[in-house]
Amino acid sequence: MGLSPPVRTTEPTRVIVEAGAIALLGLVFALLANALSPRGLSLSRDYFPPSRPEAARAQPRPATHPSLPQMPPTPRASAPSVVARLRAAGLQTIGRTEVVRWFHDPRYEQEAVVFVDARNDEHYAEGHIPGAYQFDHYYPAKYLPTVLPVCQTATRVVVYCAGGDCEDSEFAALMLRDAGIPGDRLWVYAGGMTDWATNNLPIELGPRNSGVRHSASP
Repeated sequence: MGLSPPVRTTEPTRVIVEAGAIALLGLVFALLANALSPRGLSLSRDYFPPSRPEAARAQPRPATHPSLPQMPPTPRASAPSVVARLRAAGLQTIGRTEVVRWFHDPRYEQEAVVFVDARNDEHYAEGHIPGAYQFDHYYPAKYLPTVLPVCQTATRVVVYCAGGDCEDSEFAALMLRDAGIPGDRLWVYAGGMTDWATNNLPIELGPRNSGVRHSASP
């Protein structure tokens, strides 16, 4: 009985067998290298844990990192520092007692004493010192034609804004001074509308001389 002729492997089959052998050899070397390396991956660890519930993912991250120092909030400017800043700019300051006295002075009705509110339209309409003129220094062309002639004939001009660290009264007063109002006639009420309102003093709503007034609660 004769021997069977050897089975000849076709070219595609040989390529697949060789590729499989190379892949198997590479896997063996990779597993060996991973086992010997101190930084090798743990094959028993689950590197893809189940995703967190939607409620947990929706929670916002904390605003600050726990390892970073917490910065205190920026404090509002204190009254002494505001007064010092105004005086450094060459402006006179006035307190609430004197402002109230000038408000009740008969010369206020004659516009020899003028109050100027340096806030914007919205805040002015929400409440201002009765009879005060508005002068938003960001829009001088809109307000100066009305405010400047009144201030030029007045002997005392009191400029105010919200008070505290608000700088609108300072800028408005400086602009009036640059426009020709003598500095010795200009005062800045540093406490501003906040100080006025919290002391239950009369407040006018809407436009100037609207007649709608109320007293703020302290």
